[in-house]
Amino acid sequence: MASIGEIAEAIRTYPGVTRKHAIHKIVDLLPTTGFPQVAAAEGEDAAAIDVGDQYILFAADGIMESLVSTDPYYAGYFAVLVNVNDIAAMGGRALGMVDVMSIVHGNVCREIIRGMQDGIRKFGVPIVGGHVHPDCHYNAIDISIVGKVAKDALLRSSTARPGDDIVFVIDTDGFYPDHLPYAFVTTVDKPDELVRAQMEAAAVVGERHLAHSCKDMSNPGSIGTLGMMLESSGVGATVDVTRIPSPENADPVRWVLAYQGCGFCFACPPENSQEIIDIFEEVSCRGAVVGKVDDTSVLKITDGKETATVFDFGTEIITGCRPNAH
Repeated sequence: MASIGEIAEAIRTYPGVTRKHAIHKIVDLLPTTGFPQVAAAEGEDAAAIDVGDQYILFAADGIMESLVSTDPYYAGYFAVLVNVNDIAAMGGRALGMVDVMSIVHGNVCREIIRGMQDGIRKFGVPIVGGHVHPDCHYNAIDISIVGKVAKDALLRSSTARPGDDIVFVIDTDGFYPDHLPYAFVTTVDKPDELVRAQMEAAAVVGERHLAHSCKDMSNPGSIGTLGMMLESSGVGATVDVTRIPSPENADPVRWVLAYQGCGFCFACPPENSQEIIDIFEEVSCRGAVVGKVDDTSVLKITDGKETATVFDFGTEIITGCRPNAH
């Protein structure tokens, strides 16, 4: 069994976390200040663009080269999944996607498209256009997505508040593909209606004004994703890793590093925690209060016996994007 210190070190050095470090360098060169239509941008899962009576949500994700080469089918499927999750994490509903595909091998292209087709059917979000590079020296798939959300239902990742409960909700019924040891797949074999209802649950949380903040559990894993939320909000937290919903006999290090097929992190007033958990239990996700937001800039983890610092945002970064830092 890994110690708390070993779990903290595994999170700090995990490539899903460390590859985020360069984000702020690009954001700093492409500022959004001075554009009144931009309601949310850096530090969020999707940009929110003011169009009058609502926000249009806009996001994009590229799939890592290693995944495209290892399993082009899952590269295509995850290209859809990660974008849909980003819209859901903002409390929104996805409308459509466009793709950019670069091709050198036709068989790889066919598998990417097969994965995209299954993702489109699963989540009910169409690809309505895009661009193809048919003569590249590499294979790649990138997708951009738009969605919408009522202004009073927007969930940001940069507005967690001291005193908030930290609620994790996760679909723990899934599997790791043999060649993708940190991708916990939960949606491929589930009914389309259930998978779509899981995304809809996040929109319901936004519409009921239950949470101050939300992020979907992505490449940095559950604790790393929480770290991005805390960093952008300018706050800290302590999380009890023994409370994180998990499959029976899950390896604790692998589990906190895993990309979740369906997982969300919420920061909410304590009186709303159970309602959020109940909403997601109705769509086959387990939920729990795993910690508390505080006014430090430090993310700590504990098992009730030992405590270790994962990130001190006074001296460290994950993305470096801190729109609401104190």
